[in-house]
Amino acid sequence: MFRLIWTLGVRTRDYLHRYMPSNRLLAAIRTRRGLKWGIPAMLVALPYILIASICSGLAAGGDPGWLHLIVLWACWNALKFIIMGPVSVALLIRARLREAAVRRQQRHDSRGEASLREPALRV
Repeated sequence: MFRLIWTLGVRTRDYLHRYMPSNRLLAAIRTRRGLKWGIPAMLVALPYILIASICSGLAAGGDPGWLHLIVLWACWNALKFIIMGPVSVALLIRARLREAAVRRQQRHDSRGEASLREPALRV
């Protein structure tokens, strides 16, 4: 039974991650090239918040109760985009620090190789 639940959960997650537009956009933002778009992507949360507000008002006014599912979906997607902004900034800083360390190491290694070659050339 546990295996069936686990498999169902994994397949659902894979399907949602692969085919839902918001998840695809968030996956693109998590790449090294996309990290700079994390803060502007927070603006994508605004339409989701608007959808949640409209559907919540409609459901409170007596329209069908299934509109609460749309409210839940919109709030969840809005939170994903709001959280991705600061997370992408932290990931970008970490990536740039790592790249700077690699460049520093390459410069240090190239200077070391040059100093090893110079005495051999002078002799």
